[in-house]
Amino acid sequence: MNTSAHQFHEQATRLSHDLRHRALIQTALEKYEVKRDEKKAVFQDWQGARQRAAEIKWEAVNHLDAYLVDFARKLEGRGTKVHWAENGEQAREIIVGIARAKGARALIKSKSMTSEEIHLNESLEQSGVSVVESDLGEYIVQLRGEAPYHIVFPAMHLTRDEISDLFTRKLGTPPTKSPEELTMIARRVLRQKYIQADIGLTGANFAVAETGMISITENEGNSRLTSALPKTMITLLGIEKIVPQLADLALFLPMLATVGAGQLISGYNTLYGGPRQPGEFDGPEEFHVVLLDNQRTVLMSDPEQRDALHCIRCGACLNACPVYRNIGGHTYGTAYSGPIGSVITPHLRGLLEWKHLSYASSLCGACTEACPVQVQLHHHLLQNRRNVNRQKPVWWEKLAFRAFAVLANSPGLWRLAQKAGRLAQKAHPLIKGGALDPARPWTQSRDLPPLAKETFRDYWRKRR
Repeated sequence: MNTSAHQFHEQATRLSHDLRHRALIQTALEKYEVKRDEKKAVFQDWQGARQRAAEIKWEAVNHLDAYLVDFARKLEGRGTKVHWAENGEQAREIIVGIARAKGARALIKSKSMTSEEIHLNESLEQSGVSVVESDLGEYIVQLRGEAPYHIVFPAMHLTRDEISDLFTRKLGTPPTKSPEELTMIARRVLRQKYIQADIGLTGANFAVAETGMISITENEGNSRLTSALPKTMITLLGIEKIVPQLADLALFLPMLATVGAGQLISGYNTLYGGPRQPGEFDGPEEFHVVLLDNQRTVLMSDPEQRDALHCIRCGACLNACPVYRNIGGHTYGTAYSGPIGSVITPHLRGLLEWKHLSYASSLCGACTEACPVQVQLHHHLLQNRRNVNRQKPVWWEKLAFRAFAVLANSPGLWRLAQKAGRLAQKAHPLIKGGALDPARPWTQSRDLPPLAKETFRDYWRKRR
């Protein structure tokens, strides 16, 4: 049995018992929370900013057809080649095709969760193109043969000692505990990769319809080098990244920095509008933009859950989620982890196969409260559960709920069940955790809440 659900439960069980791992992640996120709250306080009206951001994304997603056409037309007017990919397979074929046409042997890549979504690196490697991640965190997990652990902090699960050991094994460098020295080691290696690369590939944080520009925000400058040094640049983005106007970035850029990394503004914010123009001295000679659907239009056709496309991939919901903080990012087995991953992965990869993610939540609502664009994440998790049940109802669950409905609608049966429950509670310690324990999935890691000795109805009757 090797299903995604089985792997998830196995990994979650193991990591939730790993106290060192949990302490590492929770310590990192507690430090992030302090910085995030400091920067949120700088906003004159944080809740008003969230409302405005949600309205902008609502406008963009609900008129996506017009904005996408406008965006593509303006890019093409400056010499950019725009490609439309219906799914991950088409996107991979387009990018591999560009690499083959250029005779490319090396590709340098800045951070792109969309490329993780479609497993682009594997396809490029299989076609004979070496791929190097230029984001420091992404480079570290690539050396380890891992996927990113977090949308914003790909290597947050590793200590400096582990990174030092990795560099010693893979790069032959001396051990060091200095973060600055570790950074310089990666920098020296990556600078050579920029020079050797035939193609630079980036993701995008936003795509501005008004001006036909790609907006990329970062803190290392690696995206700028990725786009400036190779002769060919490719940008891969999901179609939901559109915002209507350039002025919208005045809200989104500081908001993304605040909730994403606890900053007022990211170190580098760059707009790309096309290949090198006459009179310009740097930039790519050829620029390709690949617009990816991959089930996004299917999600957009659902008015109930459409606002999941408002997500700006800031990672705020992951940082707030008590489940994520205990089981980590790799447990989810998909590019997008945490609450947003649990909402959209069943849409992107199949509702029935990935239904378990929608149950990996306490439904506390912390994710919805943290989301800067007001995506109703905990509601969508419930809606996913409901949709799974509609597609493939479980017979014993239907039977159990029908029996409960009869019980709950009969005062006499309800009182009888309460008395039986108190008797069963006394006997429960004898079978707790065993094969005969009907509550075993719960009692393996928790105690059953005790039933009150007296019901409110009995208490009220005595008082009267």
